[in-house]
Amino acid sequence: MELLTIKHNDFTMSVECNKFDAIWTKAKSNIGEQSLLSTYSWTEGVVSVVRETEAGKQEILQGEQAPAVFFDNADYPIWIEFEDRVKDAQFGSELQGENDKFSFRRGILAGFLNYGNEIGRSEINVIYKTKEGATHRFTFSFEVLSTKLDYHEHWRSIIEDIEAEYRMLSLDYMRRTFHGFAPDPNGDTPELIWWSVFAGEQEKFILACKSIIDRPRHRLHGHESYKRADRLTIVPRTIENELAEHRKESGHLYRVEEQLQTNDTQENRFLKFALAQITCKYDSLKRRIEGINTISEVKKQEMEATLKTLQHLRRNPFFRTVGRYKGMSQESMVLQKATGYSQVYRTWNLLRRGYSLYDGLYRLQTKDIATLYEIWCFIEMSHIVKEQLHLQDEDVEHRNRMEMNGVFTWELGKGEHSRILFKKDNVELAELVYNPKNTDRENDSVAMKDLVVPTVPQKPDIVLQLTKNDLQQGMKMTYLFDAKYRIDGRQNGVDTPPDDAINQMHRYRDAIYYKDYDSNALKKEVIGGYILFPGDGETADVEVAKFYKTIGEGNIGAFPLRPKDKHNRQLLEHFVGQLIQTKSHETIANVIPQKGAFVEVGNRVLIGLVGDNNRGRAAKDRFLDSAATLYYTGSKFPTTIALQDLHFFMPYIKGKGVRDVYEITRVRTISAKEAKQQEGEEGVNDIRLAFELRYVRRQYPCYQPIDTSKMAFNTFIDTTFDELFGILLEQKI
Repeated sequence: MELLTIKHNDFTMSVECNKFDAIWTKAKSNIGEQSLLSTYSWTEGVVSVVRETEAGKQEILQGEQAPAVFFDNADYPIWIEFEDRVKDAQFGSELQGENDKFSFRRGILAGFLNYGNEIGRSEINVIYKTKEGATHRFTFSFEVLSTKLDYHEHWRSIIEDIEAEYRMLSLDYMRRTFHGFAPDPNGDTPELIWWSVFAGEQEKFILACKSIIDRPRHRLHGHESYKRADRLTIVPRTIENELAEHRKESGHLYRVEEQLQTNDTQENRFLKFALAQITCKYDSLKRRIEGINTISEVKKQEMEATLKTLQHLRRNPFFRTVGRYKGMSQESMVLQKATGYSQVYRTWNLLRRGYSLYDGLYRLQTKDIATLYEIWCFIEMSHIVKEQLHLQDEDVEHRNRMEMNGVFTWELGKGEHSRILFKKDNVELAELVYNPKNTDRENDSVAMKDLVVPTVPQKPDIVLQLTKNDLQQGMKMTYLFDAKYRIDGRQNGVDTPPDDAINQMHRYRDAIYYKDYDSNALKKEVIGGYILFPGDGETADVEVAKFYKTIGEGNIGAFPLRPKDKHNRQLLEHFVGQLIQTKSHETIANVIPQKGAFVEVGNRVLIGLVGDNNRGRAAKDRFLDSAATLYYTGSKFPTTIALQDLHFFMPYIKGKGVRDVYEITRVRTISAKEAKQQEGEEGVNDIRLAFELRYVRRQYPCYQPIDTSKMAFNTFIDTTFDELFGILLEQKI
């Protein structure tokens, strides 16, 4: 399907797309037809620009909005048929990959474009030569839109959220699209911004330097010299008497002071300084950029020509008469207003400034939208976890960092380098990790501690670990979230995630294990996996969608998450809040067990008194150092306690309190005689209960007193870990 036809004095350009109707329908459904507008502009020589629409042909006017033609992830074959007077042509992209796809043969330049996940403004640049030897460059500018998100609204929101957390993280280089930005006097000046600004200023800067060298500003400079009388053009009053006195001496020299013009002004010194500084910086960055494999020959030639021009200007003999720049003692009106000087001063000032995301005249390239969406989802998850834990900024510890990637761009650290800890009163509650790569190697720098993958490496986008202390001190519940900038389709008014993304979450859950180094065993680690995708739909419709209902059924599913969609965001907020509030034994109990396996998570705990009077000092000492393996009761045991429901035992050390947790592995009867023999005593031979124990953990860092009035026979309490806090006399642990 031919979408766009550009008739130029020297050629006719045609832009096609075979599946454009499906792309337009998908974009229209996702973001609305009113957002599918693009602004077009072009250089001189164009006769007409016509776009094919459903209603027929529509002529596009320079600088005005019209229905978009270019979208992400679509192939666009391009045909440029030149007039006979054109003998050679090439596609003027910065990227080598694009040049490889275009070829010029028999007067036709042909190839195709696919912008991948890059959105924003872009240009088609064509360089051609006529038989007369003249070289021409044609530029056609437009916007590449997303089929999933509103570029004019959602993209800017994503960028602003990322920049608020990680300054300069969203920037990139060597992209097919760009965005407008304006200088910011209070910002940083990263090398990427320097290069981007100078790309638009270099032609004006070079012309300004040439203009100054041709017609520099001078100043009068007092110069003292000694001349014979016949060399004097003007006789100063100060030497009239001396001249009369020595009028007969033709060789006598007279001291005179003359006003000569000099180039050694503050403004010319500044020009020398600015030109040298910019030339050196340009040379340094040019060398680094040339190391990129995808850079085109067109771009290399352009950079080399610019550098040679700058170096040639710097070596001009004019600067031999100009001294060293030592700064300005006061403002210079020449630098601010004089022809040439004002342009040099303006460019130098721009290169010293940072940037603002608000629209401006300068070009800024960012990471592709899929990467930006992934980083934005990580930031959103950190905000949601913080909100649901009711924490303040000081309770969130950012151990994540940005790392240099490529020539002069940044990426967010991965695995252990991207950890965010959520704490309250120095107690860890949760942690969030970005892009860990778990492999079978134990010491991988981007992996997570104690998580291993025996098979092939796995790299989920976001890992959330919630710390629970109700069943075991420091137990971590692991949940995976994967950000996918993809929409599979639309059902019942709701966007749906791709099936392969859901399948990937099944793989993550089955592939990632916890390595128990004490028992040298692998244990299941991931409780659930969830897709985050830029879908849309009414919240009520999302709640009955299959991808959302499976979250409750099997802990695998998806959440629609896009900027400024507060309603569907609440679904994720509520879910994370539930994960935080649910006790660990309830979470484990709800995990679907393997067929044939019986899973029971016990929560009932028996607290029993251990003291010198009724258990003997030897028994008390064993419980103090956690070496005990047996606890037996006295002659009385409460009949209200159901033995079959007991799972754990906590010894109450008389005079101290409770601290340690033991698992009850077996309950049996024991005679008093046998019990006393174990303690080296003799006495009445009656029947007691014996609990065989295995030490599990230290529940509290130190012993906690309890309310003994709640103990049956002042000896036993049957409770749960959830209710244990109500029994402690001191609530602060």
